[in-house]
Amino acid sequence: MFLVEQGEEVEAQMKRIEATKGVIGTLVVDPDGVPIRSTLDQSMTLQYAGQLRQLVVLARSAVRDIDPQNDLSALRVRSKSNEIISPLDYYIIQ
Repeated sequence: MFLVEQGEEVEAQMKRIEATKGVIGTLVVDPDGVPIRSTLDQSMTLQYAGQLRQLVVLARSAVRDIDPQNDLSALRVRSKSNEIISPLDYYIIQ
């Protein structure tokens, strides 16, 4: 029952994010960077998932180089036209 409630809560949060003005799409990946859910087309889904995974690995490594007791908890990348926000626990939000 708890997992169903959690799933419904996650689904509601995703719909709120998707309804936000300017959001192009959302992407959920597993810890290995494999897409689980996406509102993007297949080509963009694979492109973002692969590139984001590489960026997370590099950023996590940089944080650990600075402080081995620390870990990356979120990643935000912003350009003039796009932004990717990625909490890193068990979900990634774009």
